Amino acid sequence: MESSGRGNACDYSHNVTFFYDYVGKEISRDWGVRDCVVVVLGLTICLIMILSNIMVMAAILINRRFHFPIYFLLANMAAADLFAGLAYTNLVLNTGPWTIRLSKQQWFIRNALVDMSLTASVANLLAVAVERHQTIITMQLHSKMTKRRVVLLIVCIWAVSIIMGLVPSMGWNCECQLSDCSIIAPLYSRRYMIFWASLNLLTFSVMVAVYARIYVYVRRKGKRMSQHSSHHLRHNETVFNLMKTISIVLGVFVICWTPGLMTLLLDGIMGKDSHALTYEKYCLILAECNSLVNPIIYSFRDEEMRRTFKYILCCLCRRSSDHQGEQSPVEFNTLQPEVGYHRKITGQLFQQKQSCDSWHPISLPPSQLY
Repeated sequence: MESSGRGNACDYSHNVTFFYDYVGKEISRDWGVRDCVVVVLGLTICLIMILSNIMVMAAILINRRFHFPIYFLLANMAAADLFAGLAYTNLVLNTGPWTIRLSKQQWFIRNALVDMSLTASVANLLAVAVERHQTIITMQLHSKMTKRRVVLLIVCIWAVSIIMGLVPSMGWNCECQLSDCSIIAPLYSRRYMIFWASLNLLTFSVMVAVYARIYVYVRRKGKRMSQHSSHHLRHNETVFNLMKTISIVLGVFVICWTPGLMTLLLDGIMGKDSHALTYEKYCLILAECNSLVNPIIYSFRDEEMRRTFKYILCCLCRRSSDHQGEQSPVEFNTLQPEVGYHRKITGQLFQQKQSCDSWHPISLPPSQLY
């Protein structure tokens, strides 16, 4: 075993448990209270995360006021958060004592899904930063980017995410050099951990710099336009409020993911001396909460988004009550007055259902949208 750890000979016969034992990362053999709490709490958060991000995507889809490049990118970010919820669900269902039964291929897929979701979120935030820089420098509210280009950009984001997630399983792992194994992800190469964490932290820095430049520019532009008409002031206020919403999303993302990425970086550089396992669980929970926070930010910052959420929930409740009403037995009397009464009630229910099917957003002043 020691000779294989010192040399570069590849031995693909080792199972997942071997790598965990080699780096000293303990796998729970039996279900304890801590393991049960992690599974129950993790699945609850994942369920809320999935449902809330479906709400964001549905709101952007049905409300025509959101049919602009910036909102399509935010919808794609919600899709990345939804994917993160599914990835974390798979992670929770294959953790603790369940880790032992995983094959190496299943272990790589489990971790690759989490890597893909993070890469998709980071790439999407970078695309949003570039889009906002392009539009706000010219003091426009929305980009003139065509829908075809937006779709192409989204496809590229997911293509890069899939490639980055599959890199370790395609060869950049420690199966051929056990001394290079990570202690957080025992089958991953420490050099890959350094590369992946450094790349994401560098991207964070670039995005923060871009948003800082935009913020300073908008502030200066706003002071110059303060002497102009109220129309220019309202337009500037709308642009700035949308900018603040996206900046909050970026800030929360950086806060939630930086501790985890720093832990991965220390693991890659120092190995066992980094004591990364001490902070691993806390960093994972913090990163998981990020995908749950974005829908809350949209709800508090965007009045139109909040109103669309209410509409979706109301329609779901109405259709649920209508469905129950259709299933419940009802006795009809042949008396004419009661027949007329039932027709009236049926007509009202039909109008409510029709209002859910054919809904158009109320025109709000631009300053109230964000």
